[in-house]
Amino acid sequence: MASILKVDTIQDQSGNNIINENADTITIGASGDTITIPAGATLSNLGTASGFGLTWQSVQTTSFTAVKGNAYPCDTTSSAFIVTLPATPSAGDQVQLVDYAGTFDTNALIINPNGEDIEGGTDDLALTGEREGVILTYIDSTQGWIATSGINEGTDALSPAPYSVDFLVIAGGAGAAGSFGGGGGGAGGYRTSTQTVNVGTVITVTVGDGSAGVSNSPARATNGSNSSISGSGLTTITSAGGGGGGAGNTGNPGAAGGSGGSGGGGGGNIYNQDIFGGSGNTPSTAPSQGNNGGQGAANTPPNENGGGGGGGAGGVGGDASSNGGTSSNGGNGGAGTASSITGSSVTRAGGGGGGGRSPGTAGSATGGGGAGVTSGTGNAGTVNTGGGGGGTGDPSTGPLGGSGGKGVVILSMPDANYSGTTTGSPTVATGVSGKTVLTFNGSGSYTT
Repeated sequence: MASILKVDTIQDQSGNNIINENADTITIGASGDTITIPAGATLSNLGTASGFGLTWQSVQTTSFTAVKGNAYPCDTTSSAFIVTLPATPSAGDQVQLVDYAGTFDTNALIINPNGEDIEGGTDDLALTGEREGVILTYIDSTQGWIATSGINEGTDALSPAPYSVDFLVIAGGAGAAGSFGGGGGGAGGYRTSTQTVNVGTVITVTVGDGSAGVSNSPARATNGSNSSISGSGLTTITSAGGGGGGAGNTGNPGAAGGSGGSGGGGGGNIYNQDIFGGSGNTPSTAPSQGNNGGQGAANTPPNENGGGGGGGAGGVGGDASSNGGTSSNGGNGGAGTASSITGSSVTRAGGGGGGGRSPGTAGSATGGGGAGVTSGTGNAGTVNTGGGGGGTGDPSTGPLGGSGGKGVVILSMPDANYSGTTTGSPTVATGVSGKTVLTFNGSGSYTT
């Protein structure tokens, strides 16, 4: 039978420990020693011990929490997902991540430091290069996790993570018509969007102007101007200017309101109760940005006749109504739509009221549309709401309809992601429920 030597310590001739076991802890060599593994020898880690290199795991396709000492091939073919780094790490802990399918450039791998720092900051970072990989090593509480090696990483193995931006894009409201029952102006198109942006993207912001009101001479007021946002990798969002209010007429049908973000109200008619006022027109093509304008009415002279109300983002413009041929009431403007993107509820993009003996009201009391009037110049839409202008029912030649209100574009993003790089002097509000809100009252840009 073979002999078995059982010892706790093996020492060299000088009494230095070569191998020492103490309470299941085995120490090889001592501080300052060089331990050499001969060429051809293999050092294997068949358990869960650290210090033998990283242990490869199965392919990951959804968000997960990493374990120190492990390496993970990550497949983002279907969608981007999040890797949460280990909690309470110690100096020297490592995690390796690699692009399994070559899709990090399409769907980034987001890295959450899990309450620790990563490269000296607390923000999530991302791997965004095709076939990119990285080994992350925890250093200390000041710098946290640092990329200590990487492949196909360009200038930096870790990139700032993409983030979401909310957009509200409102076009310029349209002017209204004056004289003989002018139709109210349609509100500017109203669109919202939430999109994921990459750091360094320049978002170009265009804010459309409202159009001027007109007298009875033109067929209708011109449309407001479009507002938009665009940038590399973004879906461009364009809101159409409001449709101009239709002008009233004498002895002929009133002009139809213009087609726009919301439709303009139709103009009225004078001298012939049997000839109808102009029709309100529809909004622009899809996607929906607003509502139809209202129908104009007719009456007999010398009384004011009624124009239809302009459409609003939240409701159709009201039809004008004739009162037995002695007068016509203007249609009310269509309601605006409320948004809390700035932190409080604000209603914008209301339609303008039609002119008349009893003029139409503005769309929503706070929607930005101008109210119609009986005589004189119609009320203007409120600036930077995209509200439509109010018409006038004056039976004389010359009075102008109210002008449309200029549009507005608003961006909202997490405070931690706001870069501070803008043009065009937007109003900046931080700490709005953790968001930074940029309000563009004129054209400009924001660099993410």
